[in-house]
Amino acid sequence: MPDKKTKYPLIIIGTGPAGLMASVYASRYKIEHLMIGEFLGGLILGAHKIGNFPSEKEISGIDLITKMKEQAESLGTSMLHNKVVDITKENQEFKITIQNGEEFWAKAVLLANGTENRKLNLPNEDNFLGKGVSYCATCDAAFFHDKTVAVIGGGDSANMASLYLSEVAKKVYQIYRKDELRGELMRIEKIKNNEKIEIIYNTEVTALVGGEKLEKIVLNKDYNGESELVVEGMFVEIGTIPQGELAESLSVEVDENKYIKVGADQKTNQEGVWAAGDITTGSNNFHQVITACSEGAIAAESIFKFLQNK
Repeated sequence: MPDKKTKYPLIIIGTGPAGLMASVYASRYKIEHLMIGEFLGGLILGAHKIGNFPSEKEISGIDLITKMKEQAESLGTSMLHNKVVDITKENQEFKITIQNGEEFWAKAVLLANGTENRKLNLPNEDNFLGKGVSYCATCDAAFFHDKTVAVIGGGDSANMASLYLSEVAKKVYQIYRKDELRGELMRIEKIKNNEKIEIIYNTEVTALVGGEKLEKIVLNKDYNGESELVVEGMFVEIGTIPQGELAESLSVEVDENKYIKVGADQKTNQEGVWAAGDITTGSNNFHQVITACSEGAIAAESIFKFLQNK
């Protein structure tokens, strides 16, 4: 917990990979700062195994974010676990209000509060998280080698997930609520020509069945005479939802999907406001732990220059 200090040169909103790496670099630049986030980690907590992070052959999301937190704390970061409910700009400084009513002030703000997975909103969906249900094929595909899995969705992210999973899984069902896949036509053609992938159109998943782990998914109509599919994994690829309320309150420019527009230096259109991680349009919209870390580092370096000029 931070001390009673309420004014900082920099306040970082979000305690996921982008925010934590920004904190590491801010500390090395000797920028006094405060991190504020409701929960440690963000979407990385949903990855039960990560096999594509430098130096880690295999690590859980919880273990990786814990290491990042320990690194940031070793350099002296101050972290507050609370929810930011409002940001306003007054006299060239930012007033940040948290859920309990406390107020903090900063000369610069980094928005690194990330996105939320768009879920199916099934009754026991959260119970199977890390036990068959995943929201990241890139993170978890390798752990379903020679197994039967389902991909939910029909856009580019779902299509990429199906093709990627087909390289390791025994069978991939791609379940889509509409009558044709969307996105890049060459990718769709590859899916249709892939013997491992079976597309189920005009269908939705209505329930999940299993004990200690996912065993079956229930469909809203029969497929090949059955209303249930036996699967060992289900990858929900129906997009993410940016947590954009704070950006909106600052009139930060966003794209049509509410992701914050940033430059190469992670600056937004508003002076004194930067953004990093999954909430941005940066890194070619490639939302990964490593790109979030990169954006956090770049933002901290840019903020350092800004504060020097101030």
